[in-house]
Amino acid sequence: MGKLLEPSQNIERSIMKKYRKELWNPFIKAVKNYELVQENDKIAVCISGGKDSMLMAKLMQLLQRYGDVPFELTFLVMDPGYNEKNRKKIEENAKILNVPITVFETNIFDVANSVDKSPCYLCARMRRGYLYSRAKELGCNKIAYAHHKDDIIETAMMSLLYEGRFYAFPPVTHLDRTDLTVIRPLMLVSEADVKGFRNKYQLPVCKNPCPMDGHTN
Repeated sequence: MGKLLEPSQNIERSIMKKYRKELWNPFIKAVKNYELVQENDKIAVCISGGKDSMLMAKLMQLLQRYGDVPFELTFLVMDPGYNEKNRKKIEENAKILNVPITVFETNIFDVANSVDKSPCYLCARMRRGYLYSRAKELGCNKIAYAHHKDDIIETAMMSLLYEGRFYAFPPVTHLDRTDLTVIRPLMLVSEADVKGFRNKYQLPVCKNPCPMDGHTN
């Protein structure tokens, strides 16, 4: 009788085998084609607890393990003011996936909810600021965001419709003010394939904890 695999091992094996075409191959293609990872990089992998960022964390972990280029990873979770249930869920999910997260706390939700206009804009801006600062403190030179192919297409369409210009998330963005580089390793992965994988293997994720979810446009 074969040895039973841990949940994280099952997830890893399914990424590399059953879902190789849908997940691993487009991930590797983006990494190589756009040179997202270089030798001696230290990359902050930003985890919100959702399906996209949790999968990205696992893919980056596998790349570090099996890739030819040596680099470091920090799995960074910013707590913007989660309630205890959501915070615990993210921590439990990280243990199931065998992803060693680094959590730091902020008061972003409290600040954003105290303003009458554009709380989502303020929240997003503050999130970026805190993430960039923390990544720099940890010695990182890159930040990985989990924008997938559908996010990029949607951004381009919204830009055309509402701004009259064509703009989409690039695979690599250098931030001059912080001297950090943002990379998007899921940019060739479709959301449908992420959802399919999550549903098939019951990938543990956290529901959007934003207090304004469903109340803003």
